[in-house]
Amino acid sequence: MLPVGRRVDLPGRGTTFVREVPGPPGAPVVVLLHGLGASGGLNWLQSFRPLSRRYRVLAVDLRGHARGLRSSRRFRLADCADDVAALLDVLQIDEAVMVGYSMGGPVAQLLWRRHPDRVAGLVLCATSNRFMAGRRERVVLVTAMSALAGTSRFGGLVTRLPVDIARRFGAGAPRPRPASVQRWARLELQRHDWRMVAEAAHSIGSFDSTPWIGGIDVPTAVVLTVRDEAVPPKDQRRLATLIPGATVHTVDDGHIAATRPPFTRALQHACDDVVRRAKQRPVRHPTVVDVRRPDDRVSP
Repeated sequence: MLPVGRRVDLPGRGTTFVREVPGPPGAPVVVLLHGLGASGGLNWLQSFRPLSRRYRVLAVDLRGHARGLRSSRRFRLADCADDVAALLDVLQIDEAVMVGYSMGGPVAQLLWRRHPDRVAGLVLCATSNRFMAGRRERVVLVTAMSALAGTSRFGGLVTRLPVDIARRFGAGAPRPRPASVQRWARLELQRHDWRMVAEAAHSIGSFDSTPWIGGIDVPTAVVLTVRDEAVPPKDQRRLATLIPGATVHTVDDGHIAATRPPFTRALQHACDDVVRRAKQRPVRHPTVVDVRRPDDRVSP
């Protein structure tokens, strides 16, 4: 199920795009943050319906991606985090569980750092606290994320590669996608601002939350993709060890695991785990975080 999306004006920032499923009355809110080269619809296509049984689900297109906010400024992950906080303001949502996939992981971490009162918990999927800086690795990352759709000039290659090469991207045996999905996915990717996507890849390469990630004080779960070659499993495990009390939910798949049911089940379990623990926590007092002089090395 792909929910209908709508454009939302963020005062003083620009216009973004969000897909929403209301879920049960009074349900906790989860915000889905996609990976590099994907979009809210592409990354989370398989997750909307299962999550909406328990949660109000929002999936935003991050800046430069699909219908996300456009800016002439250099892409910064910290700006993506601030965009999401501004979206919560517009939608009058006090706090939410932030679910970040790949690039969405750093955005979720920065949301906690810059807007701690808006984050009820974190679910970090196929991601890390720091990433590879090499050009080849970044190409692997953006190609794997584009392959979520199994289409386009990037993702379409994956579905037609020999099986042994396709498996390196976690694609499994090549298989055709319905023509209607192919057309939609191709249009989705054509909407990208590729200048901003390229800058996003560079920003990911310089991201490092190591100096402050140990201070995360909200329930956190890590969904670990054990056959991932874009974000190595050892880096995902390191992320889990650095966050106090983080639980680990493994998926026997690669970086495009989000397209398949085992990932969706692990994501559900991770969200349920985080929400359950969040309900058991005492009320937090607001934390003052100085974001006037962001350090690009730590929070690009």
